[in-house]
Amino acid sequence: MLQKQAGVAAWLFSAIVMILGVVNAEDPYRFFNWNVTYGNIYPLGVRQQGILINGQFPGPEIYSVTNDNLIINVHNSLPEPFLLSWNGLQQRRNSYQDGVYGTTCPIPPGKNFTYTLQVKDQIGSFFYFPSLAFHKAAGGFGAIKILSRPRIPVPFPEPAGDYSLLIGDWYKTNHTKLKTILDRGHRLPFPDAILINGRGANATSFTFEQGKTYRLRISNVGLQNSLNFRIQGHKMKLVEVEGTHTMQTTFSELDIHVGQSYSVLVTADQPAQDYFVAVSTRFTRRVLTTTATLHYSNSKRPVSGEIPGGPTTQIAWSLNQARAIRTNLTASGPRPNPQGSYHYGLINISRTIKLESSAAQVDAKQRYAVNSVSFVPADTPLKIADYFKIGGVFRVGSISDNPTGKKMYLDTSVMGADYRAFVEIVFQNHENIVQSWHIDGYSFWVVGMDGGVWTPSTRNQYNLRDAVSRCTTQVYPNSWTAIYMALDNVGMWNVRSEFWARQYLGQQFYLRVYSPVESIRDEFPIPKNALLCGRAAGKQTRPL
Repeated sequence: MLQKQAGVAAWLFSAIVMILGVVNAEDPYRFFNWNVTYGNIYPLGVRQQGILINGQFPGPEIYSVTNDNLIINVHNSLPEPFLLSWNGLQQRRNSYQDGVYGTTCPIPPGKNFTYTLQVKDQIGSFFYFPSLAFHKAAGGFGAIKILSRPRIPVPFPEPAGDYSLLIGDWYKTNHTKLKTILDRGHRLPFPDAILINGRGANATSFTFEQGKTYRLRISNVGLQNSLNFRIQGHKMKLVEVEGTHTMQTTFSELDIHVGQSYSVLVTADQPAQDYFVAVSTRFTRRVLTTTATLHYSNSKRPVSGEIPGGPTTQIAWSLNQARAIRTNLTASGPRPNPQGSYHYGLINISRTIKLESSAAQVDAKQRYAVNSVSFVPADTPLKIADYFKIGGVFRVGSISDNPTGKKMYLDTSVMGADYRAFVEIVFQNHENIVQSWHIDGYSFWVVGMDGGVWTPSTRNQYNLRDAVSRCTTQVYPNSWTAIYMALDNVGMWNVRSEFWARQYLGQQFYLRVYSPVESIRDEFPIPKNALLCGRAAGKQTRPL
């Protein structure tokens, strides 16, 4: 026991040293000590091998406030390497902490790594997940809440409660078997079910007091499917999307694409009974549906009636809803100034990048690509190789700014970009599926989306005033989505499909945002405790 206490004390001491050396010591900090294991889980009534964090599935919720420093010590008790990534946390000036293989060496079995994160100038609803080896299909994910600082006004009264809902499609098949299917060059079958907070149908409930209003933070942590969320007999007022306070539009149902997060307010204004919370797949031939229960504390009746139906394959309905989600220009964000004080529509575009996804066979195996390049990991994390100037690991410019029309090929694709550039990125989808794209390290303005092929004249449709700023956007079938992004965060950042099998089989690349100054003003130095692997093994970071 004394030995264990001494170990924890040593970790706390080393963590404090790291904080003082890397982040602003004036901001509060929170410590987390996590042990990652395999364990038995029963989300669909049959035993499965799941990834647990401190014995929990889903993992512990991270509660924080703007600018908090999060010191998360992760012990890897799995028999294989492991990493956690932080969907939506921007890791300002610090892509080393991003937790994807392009930036961070995996935590070896039996070892630990302490992430040093700061939720700098952020608010909102996000989640974390395991990023390696198709671990995401086994769990290991959890919710992240970032609250506003007490002196910053929030554009709605404090709710009576604040619930996180992690929704997503799920397989009964072990994640190692799913990985093997992909490694052999095949596509995955359709998922078996949808989970809500790690549980199957009718296994989760949320208690409301009649007459009070509650906040629900809903994240789609699944592997591929867009999901529709609705509550029997209740309306939902949208108030926040991935860190942006939105215009408070009321919806009866809400499409949440894979990797996305939304906050809604729900008032318990109906007769005192229990109601269905329903989640179903969108744009699929076979519709999966699951339910939870909204329980009134003074309920006199169990749930009854039909499970509320939702849209199924209607693209136009979803597109119109997406266009209706806009930024609340007068509300404060993480700082007291209004969100509308940054006039993104008046900034000159310095570069246009057009990204076109594709699916094809390479060497008789299924692969996916961006601008004809299907990503393959290098033997050394790209950010680590960049820091030590190790040649031959990757080549900046190995993916084009525009579709090339070439036959799909394999490469470690890295696109270079200048610090402080202001870019337009167009995601072009020629396939018959809804896609979802995420960019680490950034939020971006979703200025437009529509059917057909994007052309320069399409800019006439752009919303240059109150487009929503977020980190994950959908692209509808045979359609395009355009975003504006200010490259104000130096680092190596993953641009990926959130369709996880596609990401695993190459539909991703890295955006290297570079400043020639190489100053701590622009980017933090490599962490003192950074794990070193591949060609960087044996090198030194900085003195502890």
